[in-house]
Amino acid sequence: MLSVPFQLRHWLQDRGSLTRSLQKKSGGEFSVTVLKQRWARPRLDEARALNIPPHQFALIREVILHGNNQPWVYARSVLPQHTLNGHLRFLRKLGNKPLGALLFSNPSIKREPVVLQRVAQSRLPASLQQAEQPPLWGRYSIFRYGKNGILVSEVFLPAFIQSLTTTLTE
Repeated sequence: MLSVPFQLRHWLQDRGSLTRSLQKKSGGEFSVTVLKQRWARPRLDEARALNIPPHQFALIREVILHGNNQPWVYARSVLPQHTLNGHLRFLRKLGNKPLGALLFSNPSIKREPVVLQRVAQSRLPASLQQAEQPPLWGRYSIFRYGKNGILVSEVFLPAFIQSLTTTLTE
């Protein structure tokens, strides 16, 4: 088992909606900023997790989840093209809506187990990388709609970890 920092343990292992939890923690001061949304090939580890060929295109969505006007979570979602047909085609045009809220509101979508991971700075967009910052903690899971999967990765950023530390010392 990875040595997960105490203050992050609950957040990493929680199987509920991260969006809902962040909204609550921020007292409603929550927003989503879309960094990128484009058709591209997933990274090899993402394709393996989704059990799709690595050359298959998917809609890759990268966002920052802000709480109290701070960047709290970097999220990267991989939505294979075949998943976005039929009932889930509306996911192609999310805009600034949080994907998690939509996934958790559909009882036909089931979440597989959460996988915890250390995340190297190089996995983040350049705008989020900080010099001499140790690897961050994150998680990913697959959301299934029938046989189709959507991979959602979330990385907890330094401002979020700072907010936890501040909460503990108050």
